[in-house]
Order: sequence, then structure tokens, then C-alpha cells
Amino acid sequence: MGLRQRIGDYAESNRCQYAITVLILLNAVILGVETFPTIAASYGWLLEPMDKIILAIFIVEIAAKFLYRGLGFFKNGWNVFDFLVVAIALVPATGPFAIVRALRIFRALRLISIVPQMRTVVQAFIGAIPGMLSIVALILLIFYVSAVLTTNLFGADFPAWFGHIGRSMYSLFQIMTLESWSMGIVRPVMELHPYAWVFFVPFILLTSFAVINLFIGVIVDSMQTQHRQVSADLKSETGSIADKLDTVERELASLRKLLMK
Repeated sequence: MGLRQRIGDYAESNRCQYAITVLILLNAVILGVETFPTIAASYGWLLEPMDKIILAIFIVEIAAKFLYRGLGFFKNGWNVFDFLVVAIALVPATGPFAIVRALRIFRALRLISIVPQMRTVVQAFIGAIPGMLSIVALILLIFYVSAVLTTNLFGADFPAWFGHIGRSMYSLFQIMTLESWSMGIVRPVMELHPYAWVFFVPFILLTSFAVINLFIGVIVDSMQTQHRQVSADLKSETGSIADKLDTVERELASLRKLLMK
């Protein structure tokens, strides 16, 4: 086994990944502690070097994987994700790039690629996006129709909320989230338009409960599909290993017969 193979095997081993997970958590804690001015002033001499050391370890880890996989490293989406998250920290955080210093916390997102359960959730969410697009189109249509309707009905009396379609859509979004919808918007409107509830109540039932539950249903279905896929892959790998063990046992049995002759 060559040096390149040994480096790659260690970089992708469970032991190394556990260590990287601990360092990601430690780095996230350090970046959080640095937001306290008093602590940063007192222990900055320690926190800053620790942050740089952890970043150096991340760079070495990714370099080891790239050395092992070559350009195949970028065929794995999670490797690309790790590469981009770490690469952000290498941009000089001075001048127009000063905001990059705040983006260091993105390194904590590497937990998503390290922890299998998190990867499954993210993959399920990405898999649900095509199904969610049709729901997004539906809710946009409902919002557009409702915004035009409320602008025509209530815009003259409540221009701050329904003066034009943009304000109406924002007010309807507030109503959909149920944030101060009754006392803040609907009841004042009903003082001048007593039957306004005929519009607002069905709107809330349709958007806050029906359509949002459609989002949840699509995501849950995608997660179940992802879980079944992972289970099928594990069964396939287990079956492959069992077949190899059977083959080895048959070969050993044949070898024993030959030696006994």
C-alpha cells in the first residue's frame, strides 16, 4: 500500500472524521465566544491561534482527500461543499472583504457533511424541491389574486396596508404567518368593512394550514424515500459482503479437500 493510499484511507477513516467533528464543534464554540467583547479582549491571544490551527487542520484534511481522489474529489457534492466552506476562510478579511471574517462561522456547517443523519435530512430536502416548486407556484397565485382583491377592497381606507399590490402582499404574508393578524390588521379593517372576515378567514385556512401542510407532506415523503434508499443501499452492501464471505468459505473448503488428499 502506497503513501497516497494510506493518507487517503486515514483522511476518510471514521477515526479522522470523529476528530474533525470535535474540531468543528470546538471551532464553532470559539467563534461564538469571540462575540463577547470582554472575553475576546481577555482571551483573544488564545482564541485567535486556536482558530488558525483548526483552520490549518481542515486545510490539511481536504488536501489529503484531494491527493487521494485527484479530480474525482470534486465529483462528490459534499467534498465540494467542504472545500467552499473552508476556502471562504482563506480570503483576506481586510478592506472590502472584511465581511468574510464573519463568514467563518460557516465552517460549523461542515457538520452537515460529516454527520450521516444530517446529510440524509439535507438530501431529502433537496429531493423535495421539485415537488415544492408547484406548491410555491400555487401559493404565489393565491397571493397575487388576494393582493389584487384586497387592494381594490381596502386600499382606499388602509393605504399603509393595502395601498398597492406590494403592500397588500406583505400584509397578507403577515396574516399568513399569524403575526398580529387579528388585532393588528383584520379587526381594524372590520371596523369599516364588517364582512371582511369572509375573505380573511378562508385566506388563513387556505394558506396557513392547507398549503403549508402540503409543504410538510412533500418534505416528509422525500425523507421517507431517502430513508428507504439508504436502507436499500445498506441491504445491498450487506448482501454483497455475505456473497463474498460465501465465496471465501467455498474456496477454503475446496482448499481443505485438496490438502486432505
